[in-house]
Amino acid sequence: MNNELRQIPLFLKAEEIYNLVLKVSALVEEKSDKKDLENIILNDFKNSLNKSALIIPGKIAGAYKEDMLYDVKMQNAAIIRSEAHSILSSISGLKMCGFKEHDYLDLIRNEIDAFRILFAEWVQTFDESNYVIDRWGLFNPPGINYDDFDIDDELPYVDPFDDEDYDPPGNDFDDFDINDDFNNGFDDED
Repeated sequence: MNNELRQIPLFLKAEEIYNLVLKVSALVEEKSDKKDLENIILNDFKNSLNKSALIIPGKIAGAYKEDMLYDVKMQNAAIIRSEAHSILSSISGLKMCGFKEHDYLDLIRNEIDAFRILFAEWVQTFDESNYVIDRWGLFNPPGINYDDFDIDDELPYVDPFDDEDYDPPGNDFDDFDINDDFNNGFDDED
Protein backbone atom coordinates (compact mmCIF):
# COMPACT_ATOMS: atom_id res chain seq x y z
CA MET A 1 0.00 0.00 0.00
CA ASN A 2 1.24 3.46 -0.86
CA ASN A 3 2.94 5.20 2.10
CA GLU A 4 1.33 8.51 1.11
CA LEU A 5 -2.09 6.97 1.74
CA ARG A 6 -0.99 5.94 5.22
CA GLN A 7 -0.60 9.65 6.01
CA ILE A 8 -4.21 10.51 5.18
CA PRO A 9 -6.49 10.39 8.24
CA LEU A 10 -9.53 9.73 6.04
CA PHE A 11 -7.92 6.63 4.54
CA LEU A 12 -6.83 5.37 7.96
CA LYS A 13 -10.38 5.80 9.27
CA ALA A 14 -11.74 3.93 6.22
CA GLU A 15 -9.34 1.07 7.00
CA GLU A 16 -10.52 1.02 10.63
CA ILE A 17 -14.12 0.81 9.45
CA TYR A 18 -13.27 -1.99 7.03
CA ASN A 19 -11.52 -4.03 9.73
CA LEU A 20 -14.41 -3.47 12.14
CA VAL A 21 -16.93 -4.52 9.50
CA LEU A 22 -14.96 -7.73 8.87
CA LYS A 23 -15.09 -8.57 12.57
CA VAL A 24 -18.83 -7.92 12.74
CA SER A 25 -19.40 -9.94 9.55
CA ALA A 26 -17.70 -12.92 11.14
CA LEU A 27 -20.44 -12.89 13.79
CA VAL A 28 -23.19 -13.35 11.21
CA GLU A 29 -23.84 -17.04 10.76
CA GLU A 30 -24.80 -18.49 7.44
CA LYS A 31 -27.22 -21.30 8.11
CA SER A 32 -27.39 -24.27 5.81
CA ASP A 33 -31.19 -24.02 5.70
CA LYS A 34 -31.77 -22.28 2.36
CA LYS A 35 -35.44 -21.74 3.29
CA ASP A 36 -34.57 -19.54 6.30
CA LEU A 37 -35.52 -16.21 4.74
CA GLU A 38 -34.45 -14.19 7.78
CA ASN A 39 -30.95 -15.66 7.62
CA ILE A 40 -30.76 -15.09 3.86
CA ILE A 41 -31.64 -11.43 4.33
CA LEU A 42 -29.24 -11.11 7.26
CA ASN A 43 -26.41 -12.45 5.10
CA ASP A 44 -27.40 -10.15 2.25
CA PHE A 45 -26.99 -7.17 4.60
CA LYS A 46 -23.65 -8.59 5.76
CA ASN A 47 -22.43 -8.90 2.15
CA SER A 48 -23.57 -5.37 1.36
CA LEU A 49 -21.74 -4.10 4.44
CA ASN A 50 -18.53 -5.86 3.36
CA LYS A 51 -18.77 -4.56 -0.20
CA SER A 52 -19.29 -0.96 0.86
CA ALA A 53 -16.51 -1.09 3.46
CA LEU A 54 -14.13 -2.35 0.76
CA ILE A 55 -15.09 0.21 -1.88
CA ILE A 56 -14.54 3.25 0.36
CA PRO A 57 -10.75 2.96 0.85
CA GLY A 58 -10.36 2.05 -2.84
CA LYS A 59 -12.13 5.24 -3.92
CA ILE A 60 -10.06 7.33 -1.50
CA ALA A 61 -6.92 5.81 -3.01
CA GLY A 62 -8.25 6.69 -6.46
CA ALA A 63 -8.74 10.35 -5.59
CA TYR A 64 -6.09 11.31 -3.07
CA LYS A 65 -3.49 12.85 -5.40
CA GLU A 66 -3.30 16.63 -5.30
CA ASP A 67 -3.16 17.07 -9.08
CA MET A 68 -6.25 14.96 -9.77
CA LEU A 69 -8.98 16.80 -11.67
CA TYR A 70 -11.82 18.23 -9.61
CA ASP A 71 -14.54 16.26 -11.38
CA VAL A 72 -12.71 12.95 -10.87
CA LYS A 73 -12.28 13.69 -7.17
CA MET A 74 -15.92 14.69 -6.83
CA GLN A 75 -17.09 11.55 -8.60
CA ASN A 76 -15.07 9.40 -6.20
CA ALA A 77 -16.34 11.47 -3.27
CA ALA A 78 -19.95 10.89 -4.35
CA ILE A 79 -19.35 7.13 -4.48
CA ILE A 80 -17.66 7.18 -1.05
CA ARG A 81 -20.62 9.08 0.43
CA SER A 82 -23.07 6.65 -1.16
CA GLU A 83 -21.21 3.62 0.21
CA ALA A 84 -21.05 5.16 3.69
CA HIS A 85 -24.83 5.60 3.55
CA SER A 86 -25.11 2.00 2.40
CA ILE A 87 -23.16 0.89 5.48
CA LEU A 88 -25.60 2.77 7.71
CA SER A 89 -28.55 1.16 5.89
CA SER A 90 -27.01 -2.29 6.22
CA ILE A 91 -26.50 -1.73 9.95
CA SER A 92 -30.19 -0.88 10.32
CA GLY A 93 -31.07 -3.95 8.27
CA LEU A 94 -28.95 -6.19 10.46
CA LYS A 95 -30.69 -4.86 13.56
CA MET A 96 -34.13 -5.42 12.02
CA CYS A 97 -33.22 -9.00 11.08
CA GLY A 98 -32.27 -9.93 14.60
CA PHE A 99 -28.50 -9.44 14.76
CA LYS A 100 -27.90 -9.59 18.50
CA GLU A 101 -24.60 -7.69 18.83
CA HIS A 102 -26.06 -4.17 18.69
CA ASP A 103 -23.03 -2.66 20.47
CA TYR A 104 -20.83 -3.58 17.52
CA LEU A 105 -23.27 -2.03 15.07
CA ASP A 106 -23.36 1.14 17.16
CA LEU A 107 -19.57 1.18 17.09
CA ILE A 108 -19.60 1.07 13.28
CA ARG A 109 -22.20 3.85 13.22
CA ASN A 110 -19.96 6.00 15.47
CA GLU A 111 -16.95 5.33 13.23
CA ILE A 112 -18.96 6.35 10.15
CA ASP A 113 -19.89 9.58 11.90
CA ALA A 114 -16.21 10.31 12.65
CA PHE A 115 -15.42 9.39 9.04
CA ARG A 116 -18.10 11.83 7.81
CA ILE A 117 -16.33 14.76 9.49
CA LEU A 118 -12.94 13.80 8.01
CA PHE A 119 -14.61 13.30 4.65
CA ALA A 120 -16.24 16.77 4.66
CA GLU A 121 -12.88 18.35 5.53
CA TRP A 122 -11.15 16.39 2.76
CA VAL A 123 -13.68 17.47 0.12
CA GLN A 124 -13.03 21.10 1.04
CA THR A 125 -9.39 20.63 -0.01
CA PHE A 126 -10.30 19.82 -3.64
CA ASP A 127 -8.74 22.31 -6.05
CA GLU A 128 -11.65 23.97 -7.85
CA SER A 129 -9.30 25.56 -10.39
CA ASN A 130 -8.03 22.18 -11.65
CA TYR A 131 -10.94 21.00 -13.76
CA VAL A 132 -12.29 20.22 -17.15
CA ILE A 133 -15.92 21.05 -17.73
CA ASP A 134 -18.15 18.11 -16.92
CA ARG A 135 -20.57 18.23 -19.85
CA TRP A 136 -22.96 16.03 -17.83
CA GLY A 137 -23.20 18.85 -15.29
CA LEU A 138 -22.74 16.79 -12.12
CA PHE A 139 -19.23 17.47 -10.93
CA ASN A 140 -18.32 20.98 -12.00
CA PRO A 141 -16.79 23.41 -9.53
CA PRO A 142 -19.11 26.11 -8.18
CA GLY A 143 -19.89 28.68 -10.87
CA ILE A 144 -19.07 26.38 -13.79
CA ASN A 145 -21.96 25.13 -15.90
CA TYR A 146 -22.08 22.15 -18.23
CA ASP A 147 -22.60 24.42 -21.26
CA ASP A 148 -19.93 27.03 -20.47
CA PHE A 149 -17.47 27.94 -23.19
CA ASP A 150 -14.18 26.07 -22.95
CA ILE A 151 -11.27 27.25 -25.09
CA ASP A 152 -10.04 23.65 -25.27
CA ASP A 153 -13.19 22.78 -27.21
CA GLU A 154 -12.26 25.36 -29.86
CA LEU A 155 -8.67 24.26 -30.39
CA PRO A 156 -8.27 22.42 -33.67
CA TYR A 157 -7.32 18.80 -33.47
CA VAL A 158 -4.38 18.00 -35.68
CA ASP A 159 -4.03 14.35 -36.51
CA PRO A 160 -0.29 13.69 -36.87
CA PHE A 161 -1.01 10.64 -39.02
CA ASP A 162 -3.14 12.55 -41.51
CA ASP A 163 -0.46 14.91 -42.82
CA GLU A 164 0.47 14.00 -46.38
CA ASP A 165 3.34 16.48 -46.33
CA TYR A 166 4.94 14.95 -43.25
CA ASP A 167 8.39 13.70 -44.15
CA PRO A 168 10.42 12.64 -41.12
CA PRO A 169 14.21 12.82 -41.30
CA GLY A 170 15.77 9.72 -42.76
CA ASN A 171 12.61 8.78 -44.62
CA ASP A 172 13.63 6.94 -47.75
CA PHE A 173 10.17 5.65 -48.55
CA ASP A 174 9.62 8.29 -51.25
CA ASP A 175 11.48 6.12 -53.76
CA PHE A 176 9.78 2.93 -52.67
CA ASP A 177 6.84 1.55 -54.59
CA ILE A 178 5.54 -1.73 -53.26
CA ASN A 179 3.90 -2.50 -56.60
CA ASP A 180 7.28 -2.46 -58.34
CA ASP A 181 8.45 -5.35 -56.19
CA PHE A 182 5.28 -7.35 -56.81
CA ASN A 183 5.17 -6.62 -60.53
CA ASN A 184 8.86 -7.26 -61.12
CA GLY A 185 9.30 -10.11 -58.66
CA PHE A 186 11.64 -10.28 -55.72
CA ASP A 187 15.31 -10.88 -56.03
CA ASP A 188 16.91 -13.18 -53.50
CA GLU A 189 19.43 -10.45 -52.87
CA ASP A 190 16.73 -7.94 -51.80
